[in-house]
Amino acid sequence: MQIKGQNVVIIGGTSGIGLATAVAASAAGANVWSASRSADKVALCQSNYPDIEFSQVDIHDPAGLKDLFEKTGKINHIVGAATGANRTMVPFMEQTDEQFREAFNKFWGYTNVVRQGAPFLVEDGSITLVSGTPARKCNPGMSSVSCTGNAVEGLVRALALELAPRRVNGVAPGIIDTGMFDRLGDNKAAALENIGKGILLGRVGAAEEVADGIMLAIGNPYMTGVVLDIDGGALLP
Repeated sequence: MQIKGQNVVIIGGTSGIGLATAVAASAAGANVWSASRSADKVALCQSNYPDIEFSQVDIHDPAGLKDLFEKTGKINHIVGAATGANRTMVPFMEQTDEQFREAFNKFWGYTNVVRQGAPFLVEDGSITLVSGTPARKCNPGMSSVSCTGNAVEGLVRALALELAPRRVNGVAPGIIDTGMFDRLGDNKAAALENIGKGILLGRVGAAEEVADGIMLAIGNPYMTGVVLDIDGGALLP
């Protein structure tokens, strides 16, 4: 399935996996609208990628999302890649109720994307949501992330039934080299190299490799209700 000339909207598309997907879709000839809540990132990306239409919108702003989708008009594909939440990486019994609930803001953000965007999808269009491998292989201290991922993947399967013939899929990245690790500063490269030693393929992944999975979910007209794992084998025992 070729996406040249098709309209693709990416929420959470100014950094990491979302930006890599926007660049890949644009390179494939799609008309791409890419949005995030960061005005600074929007301005920087618009300067660096003039062929993509960037805009500022928060995944928790239904009215703003609706305005973006209305501006796009007929939509062929929607990608939800925004985190939309602060995640506390501590054991469940050490988290406050507020911290645990906060992680689910990613899920609630995705429900906004679907509710506001689905009415603008063409009949053979698609929605792709980004989950993560902790949904099915959770390390200690990641209970809220795991539960959120399970909710997202459950939503994918439920919506595939309800929105058919429109397609709904998910992509679950493993450990990916993105800005999420920038907090490590000068230690980032060494830390990711060390993490990669515990992964079957011997390294962490790149945002572009996850984008390839999203492009497959977008482009395969016979794929729906599926979660693609792009994790270097991390889910294997």
